[in-house]
Amino acid sequence: MVSSPFDAWITNDSEVTSLLAQEWERETTTLQLIASENFTSPGVMAATGSILTNKYSEGYPGRRFYGGNQVVDEIEDLARRRLTALFGADHANVQPHAGASANVAVYTGLLNPGDTILGLRLDQGGHLTHGSPASLTSTFWNFVSYGLTPRSDDPANPGELIDFENLRELALKHRPKLIIGGATAYAREIDPVPFREIADEVGALLMFDSAHVAGLIAGGSHPSPVPYADVVTFTTHKTLRGPRGAAILCREEHAKKIDSAVFPGMQGGPLEHAIAARAVAFKEAAQPEFATYTQQIVTNAKAFGASLESKGFRMVSGGTENHMVLLDLREYDAELTGKVAQEVLDRAGITTNRNQIPDDPRSPFITSGIRVGTAAQTTAGMKEAEFAQIADFIDRVLRGRDNETVVASVREEVAALCGQFNPYANFTK
Repeated sequence: MVSSPFDAWITNDSEVTSLLAQEWERETTTLQLIASENFTSPGVMAATGSILTNKYSEGYPGRRFYGGNQVVDEIEDLARRRLTALFGADHANVQPHAGASANVAVYTGLLNPGDTILGLRLDQGGHLTHGSPASLTSTFWNFVSYGLTPRSDDPANPGELIDFENLRELALKHRPKLIIGGATAYAREIDPVPFREIADEVGALLMFDSAHVAGLIAGGSHPSPVPYADVVTFTTHKTLRGPRGAAILCREEHAKKIDSAVFPGMQGGPLEHAIAARAVAFKEAAQPEFATYTQQIVTNAKAFGASLESKGFRMVSGGTENHMVLLDLREYDAELTGKVAQEVLDRAGITTNRNQIPDDPRSPFITSGIRVGTAAQTTAGMKEAEFAQIADFIDRVLRGRDNETVVASVREEVAALCGQFNPYANFTK
């Protein structure tokens, strides 16, 4: 049986222990390239599995509906102080369980049902909660979608960037109550200034969804929307390298409405063990070495994209300026779908996700693209040379996808590479 440090934590459930050990092996012997994932520190893990999981604490520090929250109040206040200091924000709510619920809390707190919201279209890189008909958000609010500029063959101006002219035209026409900046599959820097200017022109509030780039912002490798946005939402488990969950930053004038929308508006008892883990992550992100880490994430992504491009892949928007590379597979192989690519790469020990590209002719279940990210393997210590090697692995697997010998051979090489860069090599029981 595979062994892991979790063996020392769970002694009375061999089935769960075995499954945790299998996941331990998967994460440490295969490449984690999903842009939404990262490796947390042992400190974050320990806080997530701490005694705080026992405590019920509906409400906020000093205003709980249960007794015995003296220590919990201190922990949540610590998390809030660390977060506002990290981003230079007026107010923080660290209770949202997920990015989607954080976004819905903002809509609920600041808008009325039926109000108009402008958000980036899903197949252009937006999130489900930015206006997709598949999300419940479209049931309660009127979403209007803006998009990207058309693709161009001009290398100096490849297109597929946020179309601010289109955004302004739609804002003037529809007079939204809220404009959303930010994306979930967009590899370029997002300048918050044009969003603020357009929002001011039409009298709209500005929300910035920084789920993917929160860590890059904290580390100074990406422009911060905090000085410009009324509200900033983000998840804590992507580039910020914390536990699963989310947070909301806002201007002081919106604090009461945001807090009330989270609790009692949407959620009951907060997950204080996760909030403690977020406090750990916020402290880690405030250290000088975290800035170095985020710079390496971006450097690795640019090197990774260039290596993939040399193999015949097309990068959407012609490049990357953050942690992700969005690949259009059609020029590499017109018959290759994102679904097939994801599945064969998985067999070779390379974890990615299928992803729609702008104006994708294929469905979200099939797609014409894949999305890859560099945050997790950068945490493990990999740099440009390793990402060039990974690009070679991907090329060999996809070209030889019908040859199991090729797939198995790459799987062995992947395991050997991961053996040199185990993020938990020094983890002790």
